[in-house]
Amino acid sequence: MTITITNIKRIGSDQIESVTIENGLIKGWNLPAEGDTINGHGGTIAPALIELHAHLREPGQTQKEDLASGLAAAAAGGYGTVVCMPNTSPVIDDPAIVRSLLEKAGTLGQARLKPAAALTRGQKGDELAELTYLKQAGAVMFTDDGRTNENARVLRLGLETAASLGMVVSVHAEDTSLRADGVMNEGAVSEAIGVPGNPAAAEAARVARDIEIVAGLAAQGRHVRLHVQHLSTARALDLVRDAKARGLGVTCEVCPHHLTLTDETLRSFDAIYKVAPPLRTQADADHLLEGLKDGSVDCLATDHAPHTRAEKERDLLEAPSGIAYIELAFPLMYTRFGESLGLEKIVELMTTAPARVMGWPEPTLEAGAPADLVVLDLDTKREVKPAEFKSKAKFTPWAGETLKGWPVLTVVDGKVAYRRE
Repeated sequence: MTITITNIKRIGSDQIESVTIENGLIKGWNLPAEGDTINGHGGTIAPALIELHAHLREPGQTQKEDLASGLAAAAAGGYGTVVCMPNTSPVIDDPAIVRSLLEKAGTLGQARLKPAAALTRGQKGDELAELTYLKQAGAVMFTDDGRTNENARVLRLGLETAASLGMVVSVHAEDTSLRADGVMNEGAVSEAIGVPGNPAAAEAARVARDIEIVAGLAAQGRHVRLHVQHLSTARALDLVRDAKARGLGVTCEVCPHHLTLTDETLRSFDAIYKVAPPLRTQADADHLLEGLKDGSVDCLATDHAPHTRAEKERDLLEAPSGIAYIELAFPLMYTRFGESLGLEKIVELMTTAPARVMGWPEPTLEAGAPADLVVLDLDTKREVKPAEFKSKAKFTPWAGETLKGWPVLTVVDGKVAYRRE
């Protein structure tokens, strides 16, 4: 299959060019047009985005999302690859489930699926899942995300086993005893509105523990890879920064919602702002942004977590945590932080950086590279209209806002996965 995309600019350049794609690879630039010709309308072309942390809810929770809707939403957001989390029903702790998900996703023609598998059986934290067989089935990461790893001995054994398989273990770093029944950040806002708070120390304490496990193993010559998910506090970032300075195998991700929203939004008592870990203070958000600038934060991830509208309309104490916005992540980051971070840095944080965390080949636009590409309209401002989302979760904290940087074309494995009409 051959496609030529014309009237585009390579990221970092103002020159109008064309690219030809053949058999899933970039054949070359500025060649005579072949096959189907697509006008890029002056958009900027970049490698397709990579998502390391999304909840696609299949199997068992398809009223919230399924592979078809979730991967279509990802493609609309400019993503070519999505790592889905295993906290489904049943949990993705069986090689047969991994194979089934990959088989189904392969028929959809949307973003590419790369499943994460549970680190422990049933994500209960008591004993390791069959990690070797899960990798052989196609799992790319081990995590009990959705639950925290309370048993430090099991986590240590999991890190060692994963390292022997060349795999990353990612963790939801939160001390549940400190979190207790907290549903938002513990601080001035939670006290003012009388809602149970989740202290920053719950995240920092668990990050500190997990780093010490990594450090202890490293001292014995066992080099493991720990990835801290959805880091939300200044103190936890400082701990990760120190771990990196010590040469430990620790990486972390930050989510756009922790950069663009704060606990002040919870004064509305609207559970649309309820996430785990919770939205923190503006000082935390500013500190995380500095971490993106100085490289202490490795990559961006959305933690795309769809729920039904009925679930999110429950009161703040009872509603589930999570925001679904994989379709908005790039325009949100570009609109809010395009000037402070720059286009190329934002793209790096959403492409090369997550690939580096995983140990995957870094995406490029060179001839011969895989044709996973996105064309971005950096200039046109569009209103966020949740009713138009591909995701089943057709509501968002940013509804009605005007953003720019929208993906207009996503190509995955040389095939069009999304094209805006």
